[in-house]
Amino acid sequence: MSALETEIDDLWTQYDNDELDADSAGEDAFATLDSFLDALEDGEIRAAEKHDGEWEANAWVKQGILLNFGLRATEPREYGGVTYNDVLPLANSSDYAARGSRNTPDGTVVRRGAHIGSDCILMSPAFVNIGAHVGDGTLVDSCDTVGSCAQIGANVKLGANTLIGGVLEPVENAPVIIEDDVSLGAGCRVTSGFVVGENSVVGENTLLTPRIPVYDLVEEEVIYGELPADRRAFTRFVESSVSDHDLFEGGAYKPAVVATDLETETLEATEREDALRE
Repeated sequence: MSALETEIDDLWTQYDNDELDADSAGEDAFATLDSFLDALEDGEIRAAEKHDGEWEANAWVKQGILLNFGLRATEPREYGGVTYNDVLPLANSSDYAARGSRNTPDGTVVRRGAHIGSDCILMSPAFVNIGAHVGDGTLVDSCDTVGSCAQIGANVKLGANTLIGGVLEPVENAPVIIEDDVSLGAGCRVTSGFVVGENSVVGENTLLTPRIPVYDLVEEEVIYGELPADRRAFTRFVESSVSDHDLFEGGAYKPAVVATDLETETLEATEREDALRE
């Protein structure tokens, strides 16, 4: 265990045993929490990591995030001439330009404890929550939300009005994962720890959640909770177990996701405009 992990573990034990709260936490506790947030923002620690091909939550990191809520009091803060109330300030974005990243004004909000990589573009309005990890070269488009602890890979495109769900509890659960080189079309929703495999292209308005089946036509199987790498995915409706009913005529249908081979034409259509990087 690192020194920081040990300190967070000790604080969590005290907090979980009702020996520590926002009123009794002292300077040492807040110094640990601040160091923890710095490590998150620098990308030195992450809420989830891939081991032997599987994504696993770092429980102690999620505990550290929860401690920042449990041991801090809500207080008035200022941003852009507007007063808001929260336990945490927004992230300091003053070094974004030095790493080649940009965040457009009037609505781009990055909360303290979120990591923004190099050569990223954050278009307003967009929100990136605590514990989220946004990899190098990624585009977060207008009206996007990147939830708590979500892990977004490198060179990812999140289309406009896309929701990446967050998860903090239970601490053992892995958050939403979007692997490298993924393109999500406008209006997509990815929730509840779903994993989108690398180099995949997802059509507009697709809902990816463990409760909706993925019909993988490549391997000819039905899977839940993940989209394999190198797939083109889109929503279709399949017959539901609910059959004819007095309230409606005909069969009932439910949403599903169909995944096929990634075509060259699909890859070409999803390439980012060079002008975005000029």
